Amino acid sequence: MTPGTVRIAVDLLGGDDAPDVVVDGALLAMRADPDLHLLLVGPAETAAELVGALDPVQSSRITVRPVRDVVAMSEHPVRARGHSTIRAAVAAVRTGYADAMVSAGSTGATVTAAALGLGRWPGVRQPALVATLPAVAGPVVLLDVGGALEAHPATLSRHAVLGAAFAAVAHGIAAPRIGLLSVGTEAGKGDRARRAADPLLSVGPLPCDARYVGLVEGYDVTLGARADVVVTDGFTGNVLLKAIEGAYTMAGGAPAGVGAPRAAALLGVSGTVVVCHGAAQAADVASGLALAVHLWRRRAIERVSALLTGGEPDDRTDRTTDTEVTAS
Repeated sequence: MTPGTVRIAVDLLGGDDAPDVVVDGALLAMRADPDLHLLLVGPAETAAELVGALDPVQSSRITVRPVRDVVAMSEHPVRARGHSTIRAAVAAVRTGYADAMVSAGSTGATVTAAALGLGRWPGVRQPALVATLPAVAGPVVLLDVGGALEAHPATLSRHAVLGAAFAAVAHGIAAPRIGLLSVGTEAGKGDRARRAADPLLSVGPLPCDARYVGLVEGYDVTLGARADVVVTDGFTGNVLLKAIEGAYTMAGGAPAGVGAPRAAALLGVSGTVVVCHGAAQAADVASGLALAVHLWRRRAIERVSALLTGGEPDDRTDRTTDTEVTAS
């Protein structure tokens, strides 16, 4: 392996239209980044389709881990404990055979498998899925977008800390502004969880010189003028994310210069895990692979974890090379 090499485990059977769109997305990513190596987790005959579409040099960057069992989107997340493609991909990260994993399969199963297989960070009870949205004033980090569906004040408060550290490390946002999503900006607005979380966030502490700006509304997510990080529960965040993506599609695409939010990173587990939508298409899978590569090369997950335990991000230890994966 050369110094710039990154190895990503890909769940071939994850997603509504798998394995076809996963294979096509993997092809896009492989052709875009000569330093990308893939561990294909799924049926050998499906992996053979991807390998057969590559030239000999590219196909030498493919490894296959044959697994036939898949956790269906309708099944309970506990099924991830079995010998499934999701669990095998997590195991590859845990053992160091892969640097990161990408799946468009069951979100609940992926979060469950990652939490059990990789372990959670100290103080994190519920890992969070974090997505970066293109807003008018700059990128906005939104979490949770599907990891923990129930809204609890302590979870919202903890996720604000995760989001602030992620914004600083992954996007270089200095002193990120944190907002709590609600139905109005006046104190006391929102449901019981929001009303209880608001004072918790007001007293902090927050990493990276972050500051809490109070309650924000849905339009603040797409404008980006009031907050760099918007915190909500996974149910509301997932609905909002998909509504925004639908609006981008109606408007002809995301704002210029920023890709649409096609994948989310999992924060709170000891490894780099990226989740794509179940309805992901080839470009979405390629974007998920691009995100996994970006996070691993910047040591983003490790550095966020270090920040939360009193350390500081160190850009000198980035694994970044001149070549980055780009989705097309």
